[in-house]
Amino acid sequence: MKEFSGRVAVITGGASGIGLAMARRFASAGMRIVLADIEEPALEAAVDDLRSAGTEVLGVPTDVADREAVVNLRDTTLEAFGSVHVLCNNAGVVGHSIVHSPIDVWRWVVGVNLFGVINGCNVFLPGLVEQGEGHVVNTASLAGLRGNAVLGVYCTTKFAVVGLSESLAEELHASGSKVGVSVVCPGFVQTRIGESARNMPAHLKADQPARDMINPAVMAGIPAKDVADAVFEAVVADRLYVLNHMEMARAALDQRLSLLFDQGP
Repeated sequence: MKEFSGRVAVITGGASGIGLAMARRFASAGMRIVLADIEEPALEAAVDDLRSAGTEVLGVPTDVADREAVVNLRDTTLEAFGSVHVLCNNAGVVGHSIVHSPIDVWRWVVGVNLFGVINGCNVFLPGLVEQGEGHVVNTASLAGLRGNAVLGVYCTTKFAVVGLSESLAEELHASGSKVGVSVVCPGFVQTRIGESARNMPAHLKADQPARDMINPAVMAGIPAKDVADAVFEAVVADRLYVLNHMEMARAALDQRLSLLFDQGP
């Protein structure tokens, strides 16, 4: 995409972190913004913040794990603005141990991190393909490039988002579509991902490790604005991967290659 003024970006997980940073970046290019988030007070505050800066913005409370809620997000967007040009499937939560996570924690993390992306693509892509232009941005992670003993449930979902995004990009290219795809794979970013339990169903919170487990690394990460700037550049250039931590990404992939090919005698 080269033209942004007056066009529409829909961003899930848009009330804070990378989502809100992307909203500000796309708004600075003249886009109209639709923010979706499950956390309504934060959503209202984000909408007010963007509106006070002169952005034409709409907030839609949305549980991305619920396909009907995503259908409502699309329909509300089209009713308000008539079209969608950029879809950012960004909502995410953290998950930890594969061995010790109860199955309902798995369902929650997979529902948000993976089915949130699946639902967004399933609901919005037909319209993007039909109009013949647009861009899909899926937020994954460096944890989608290499397994991690501490974040196994999270890694599982992010690996899937990377595979979905690569496959979608190839499918659209093979069909001749001008809809682009980018997958965002940052390392630690200054967001509230470590506080994911704030939106977790109440009966699961006892099974969530203390947020202090990853928060120090998150708070030492890069600003969310840096990710948003890189996402915007990737949309303009129609680039698949968005990698803010290039050396860490190379190291993760080198480790994967070693695991694949260093099989001993």
